[in-house]
This record gives sequence, C-alpha cells and structure tokens, in this order.
Amino acid sequence: MLPPLPERMRPRKLSEYVGQQHLVGPGCILRNMMDSGALSSFILWGPPGVGKTTLARIIAGTLDREFYTLSAVSSGVKDVRDVIESAKGKSLFSQAGAPILFIDEIHRFNKAQQDALLGAVEAGTVILIGATTENPSFEVITPLLSRCQVFVLKSLEVADLQQLLDRALHEDEVLKERKIDLRETEALFRHSGGDARKLLNILEIVVDSQIGKADPIVIDNKTVTDCLQENVAIYDKGGEMHYDIISAFIKSVRGSDPNAAVYWMARMLDGGEDPLFIARRLCILAAEDIGLANPNALLLADATFRIVHSIGMPEAQIPLSECAVYLASSPKSNSAYMAIDKALAAAKADQTASVPLYLRNAPTKLMEDLGYADGYKYAHDYPGHFTDLEFLPEKLSGTVFYDPQPNPQEDRLKTYLEHCWPKYYKK
Repeated sequence: MLPPLPERMRPRKLSEYVGQQHLVGPGCILRNMMDSGALSSFILWGPPGVGKTTLARIIAGTLDREFYTLSAVSSGVKDVRDVIESAKGKSLFSQAGAPILFIDEIHRFNKAQQDALLGAVEAGTVILIGATTENPSFEVITPLLSRCQVFVLKSLEVADLQQLLDRALHEDEVLKERKIDLRETEALFRHSGGDARKLLNILEIVVDSQIGKADPIVIDNKTVTDCLQENVAIYDKGGEMHYDIISAFIKSVRGSDPNAAVYWMARMLDGGEDPLFIARRLCILAAEDIGLANPNALLLADATFRIVHSIGMPEAQIPLSECAVYLASSPKSNSAYMAIDKALAAAKADQTASVPLYLRNAPTKLMEDLGYADGYKYAHDYPGHFTDLEFLPEKLSGTVFYDPQPNPQEDRLKTYLEHCWPKYYKK
C-alpha cells in the first residue's frame, strides 16, 4: 500500500526542499552549518507543514549523522534517557559527529522531560533539533533554551506552493500517470494556508474523488471547495476547521452553555489540538468575558494552564473540562475588557496629557522646589482610606473608562464607587 502523497513527496535532499531560503539559501546560517559540518543544537519554530521535520532529516542525511527521533506526544523521560544512552555509544565510534536527536512538538515536553536533555546537550552527546509550533520563549525551559539557537520558519508563499504542486503533478509516481487538467489554483492555495502537507493532502483528496468519474480529472476552485465540504469532518489544527471549532468553543463559553463548551473542547482534543492552546484560550475567556463578574474564574484558568503544563495529556483533559464548565457556568461581564479598550483609545488619541505635579515623586530637592508631590493626599490617612483627589490628567478629568455591569459582584463594586465618586458614578 502506497503512503499518502505528502510522504511520497517528502524531500530527501536540500535541492528538493521548498521555502525557508532565509535559513537554507546560499550563505545562510543553516546552509553554512551543513556545508561546514559544524552543527549545534537548535529549535525550529514555525506553523504546521512548513518543513521542520523534513529539514531535520535532510540535515542528518547530508551530514551522515545517526538520527534519533522522539515525539513529545508519546515519549517520556525514560525514552529520552534511553536515546541518550544509545547516542553515547554511537558517538564514541562515529567519524561524522554527534548523533542528532529530533524531538517533534518539543513544547509538549514538561519540565522533567526537558531537564533530562540538559546534560547531553551541554556535553555534546547529542545535537538536539526541536520542532515547535509554539513560542519557545514560553514553552521551553530557560536552561535548555540558552543551549539552543532558535530559527523561525515561515508559512509557504504562493510561489512555494506552486512549485510543490508542479512537482507533485509531474514527479509523483501516481499523479504523473493521471490525466489531470489544472485550471485554477486559488482555492487550493487558500485552503492550504501556506502548509505544504495540507496542500498535498487536498490535492490527493480532490484527485481521488474524481477517479472513474471524470477524464481528464479537472481541478478548479469549485471542485476543490465542493470536495473539501464533503470532507469537513477532518479537524486540522492549522486550517479553517480549526478556527471554526475554536470559535464555536469560545462562543459557547461566552454564551454560558457548558454542554456545548465541553463538546467543542472534546472535538479539539480528539483532533490532536495542543491542550496548552486550549488552556490559554480559557485564560483569555476568564478575563475578557467573565472578568469582574467572577474574579475567581481567572484564578482557576491560570491554575488550569499550570496544571496542564505540568501533567500533560491524557490527564490534562480533566482540569480542562472542569475549567470550561466553570467558566461557561459563571456570570458574564466584559467591563474590564471595555475599560482597557476605552483607555487605550484615549491614550492613542493624545499622548501629551501630563501627570499632575502632585502625583509625581520628588526624589531631589529641585523637584520638590518645582512642586513635585506637593498637594498629594495619602489615602490611608483619611476616613475609609479614601480622599477625593483627581488622578487623571487635567484634560481627561471626569472621564469614565470602567462601567460596572449588572451582576452581584459588580453591583457591590458600583456601590463602593458611587460612595467614593458620586460625581462620576451616579445612583
């Protein structure tokens, strides 16, 4: 049985590799590493389907290095240690240099798994090549990150996608034997979203759907769109379906439907979505849509993110479910979100509004003589720990950015603000 088209078309050497010329073009950093053989550990950061795994394999093949690969989804600390022990033995007898350890989705490794790599990377027992779709600054521990360079890969451009498409149609052992009439490419490229794997998957789906029905097989925008609508059940982390499902999830939590929220979250997890991506969305939802109506929501979302990062899947699905249900079942308010939006608009509209002198510190005698801090009233010296003092710039005096919304928590805040600031918050 033949492998899928993306695997059949996977480049085996650098001359076949498409895109990322800022890294592998003549005179560029990865090309120089390959040409000199002076390879150091690095992390490839970029969206799905732009050639991270392929590039790691090409580098290992070009330099004739022993190549080990681990997936952060299915590997644990023991797997890491086993590979390192094996690499120690191989590196003693290798003339080519230290073996390469490629870790796909390295952002899913927890701290203990990443810690297990430190000694081997530091000693040069292995050359680590990590691949991630997430920002390494947040997902890779600092000691490991300091031992690696980070290279950013870009989504493929139209010219790159066209090159891949032409190669597949003319060089693939199956497609080159078909009669294919390529009339339009816009839908192909749009739905691929700069992802080589997705482009080739779509091409294969479209061709297979017409075998025995059309001669020649026609590829145009309508055919591609119709074919993909029939295959809409496929969840793709990098594609349109991804954004549709995350949108449904967000709107279900915002709309206070815990059942729909858990269902759409299950669809994402079942489709292979990174649980930390979901946890981040829950943090944003807690602040943006629940906010001051239930401040505990943000605390729970933050705790959920930390727990998911620590324990990983499959157990992480339990705290994710707990948080999603809690957030969906909480009262809603976007008052904090609206307040910062209004404040940012005011800040951008006029960046000249000066800080009143009495709100400035006076660390020097000159500043004190100029009136800095003169007239400031220390709130704790007054009854109720409050004093009526204007804290906004003069030209913004009286502006209200925060508007409490009707819910039990903010009703209490509003009562307090009405007492303190009756000129701004009227009963």
